Amino acid sequence: MMLEKYLCVHNPRIQAVLTLFLILLFSAGPACGKVYIDIDSPSFQQFPIAVADFKPLQPFPENDKLSLLFSDTLSRGLALTGYFHLLDRKAFLEDPKQAGITADNIRFEDWTVIGAEYLVKGGFQTDGRDLVAEFRLFDVIRGELVVGKRYAGKSGDHSRMAMQFVSEILLALTGETGLFDTRIAYVKKSVSSAEIYTINFDGSDPRRITNFNALTLAPRWSPDGRFLAFTSYKEGNPDIYLRNLESGATRKIGFYPGLNLPGSWSRDSKRLLVTLSRDGNQEIYDMTVENGLLLRLTRDFSIDVSPVRSPDERRVAFVSNRNGSPQIYIMDADGANVRRLTDLGGYNTSPAWSPKGKKIAYEGLVNGIFQIFVIDAEGGDPQQLTFEAGDHESPSWSPDGRYLVYSVRGYGRSRIEIMNAGGQGTRVLLEDKETSQSPFWSPHLR
Repeated sequence: MMLEKYLCVHNPRIQAVLTLFLILLFSAGPACGKVYIDIDSPSFQQFPIAVADFKPLQPFPENDKLSLLFSDTLSRGLALTGYFHLLDRKAFLEDPKQAGITADNIRFEDWTVIGAEYLVKGGFQTDGRDLVAEFRLFDVIRGELVVGKRYAGKSGDHSRMAMQFVSEILLALTGETGLFDTRIAYVKKSVSSAEIYTINFDGSDPRRITNFNALTLAPRWSPDGRFLAFTSYKEGNPDIYLRNLESGATRKIGFYPGLNLPGSWSRDSKRLLVTLSRDGNQEIYDMTVENGLLLRLTRDFSIDVSPVRSPDERRVAFVSNRNGSPQIYIMDADGANVRRLTDLGGYNTSPAWSPKGKKIAYEGLVNGIFQIFVIDAEGGDPQQLTFEAGDHESPSWSPDGRYLVYSVRGYGRSRIEIMNAGGQGTRVLLEDKETSQSPFWSPHLR
């Protein structure tokens, strides 16, 4: 199917036809382009929002069920963002049978009195095969429409319509789209092997990527979303492989004797930082993926591992034990000007550079348990984000820099969790008796 997107009503009616999921027939919003919520503010608090049951626009036997499916899916998507407080429907004052879905048919005082600041309403019509739905977000305080969309698709498309409108809400209120077009790669270990899987941001649609029946680890998503780099022992040696996620083709790109581990990609998806032990001990190299050309960055008798580029690609953070215990260091992109970043704690590893460039997340040992920390990329005192029992490991940032995903193990179960970048709003992405570890967040996937 196709998607047509009209610009804001005060702009020329220009259509951009995209090969996506739905036909977007309508876009309205006098407040288009205005950012309402500063979610990066230190004083940010969740915003109260009400999601009303959708209104059927013509009689159909399944209307009541579909009304709830729209509102339930929207509520779940908004809750997953961590930015909204969903108001209990039992507190709603309006009569659903009399309520309208346009600003002139809404009693906004009925919503302000229960504490709502934003309101989502909508309507739909279906013949059991085709489905058309209208979604509208209102600013209750101002009594005005913020953004409205109309989608057309098949009868089973209500969930995707709702999730797409959640992204529209985030774009209208925060200036950035949501993360429902991203996936998280991770390693799932069994008794005899470990394989790479991916899963949606909302915990749906887990997919197995490798089937090597071997130890496979360290997935690293390319910035263009086309490839996963990882290490596997499928042929005995820990070699680096590249999986084309569109075609499923896999090729070996790093296969020197000894250890071969992928680090982070360049922004153009043409180069990959790698850790190799080809010259004796573990050192960091910058590899050109197409031809395997190597540029050596570290030259030290210690172990140097886990390289990650800064967003501007001018610096590289990495882990080294050159001063005794594993600590995080930063160097220039060519390997010059090495300096130690972490001073507190006896064991700090797994650095992850924020897409916004200011922070580095990592795992550090506290009283025998690994916890997640962040530290300013220029140095200073770290901030501990997790405090619960169990080892919290392998942090990875969302592409907008507003969330961290990490693994937790202990007590006979393992989890992959997501939290806001400040350490709040923790939720479990998946939980299993088998070990799930080393999560890595994708870019926005097209």
